Amino acid sequence: MNDLRDAAEWLKSADRVLITAGAGLSAAAGFDYTDEGRFAELFPALHRAGLRARYEMIGRDLPPEYLWGFWAVHAEDVRFSPEPSPLYERLHGIVDGRDYFVMTSNVDRLFPRNGFDEDRLYTPQGDYGLYQCLTPCTRQVWPSEPIIRKALDHYDPTTGKVDPEAIPSCPNCGGEVFLNVNADGWYINDHFLPGLDRLNDWLVQTREVGDTLVVVEIGAGFNTPSVIRWPGERVTRVVPNARFIRINRDHPEVPDDLADRALAIAVDAGTAIDQLAHSSGASS
Repeated sequence: MNDLRDAAEWLKSADRVLITAGAGLSAAAGFDYTDEGRFAELFPALHRAGLRARYEMIGRDLPPEYLWGFWAVHAEDVRFSPEPSPLYERLHGIVDGRDYFVMTSNVDRLFPRNGFDEDRLYTPQGDYGLYQCLTPCTRQVWPSEPIIRKALDHYDPTTGKVDPEAIPSCPNCGGEVFLNVNADGWYINDHFLPGLDRLNDWLVQTREVGDTLVVVEIGAGFNTPSVIRWPGERVTRVVPNARFIRINRDHPEVPDDLADRALAIAVDAGTAIDQLAHSSGASS
């Protein structure tokens, strides 16, 4: 745990902290897309059909009644649960009162749901809490909870299907819709771009005033490295007083050119956050 002790010291001494987070963080919080037991519990019909985990469903072409059966149950579980996440709360405690920003590929909104400031957040991959037209006929997006609740009201877990009347359509053109996440060229991201602008302004100011910065990457692997993993490395390169902490159980490696100001911590996100929270006095 020497690296975690060093990481805690880096965080304590930093003027600013940038958290960059991938799927490994939410998995450690209990939303693991590879969890076969939870999949069998939530999706018995799909499990009987031979499927074993949620990641197998991402991008799968299904008839609409099965498609919305899966996504309604999945979104309700990961996005609309009212329960707080103790792990995210501990992470918030580490940066509470600090000058921080968050960039995450996760679309579950667990950061703002657990105390993180909405104005200090950029979510480039979208939000399960919104839906959009697949054409798209408009740049408008809409809250998804009403269509998710309607689908759940008409969902049969024994078949995995929703009634056709509960399959949502575009309020504008009547066409097909999907959740507002980055899955293809139809993705609408206009409403997320102000978060990117705020992040860029924050980074420019960090560099101009000469503040020390620690980039803490948590659970970002190689499924979409251009979204979280590589940008965090680039930020570290261009901000002179930046250090980089990579927390990743399976892929902790850091580039050679950053080795003298980076830590590679090969533990899961939960273990790392618990230790860092304890060291900072933020653990509960």
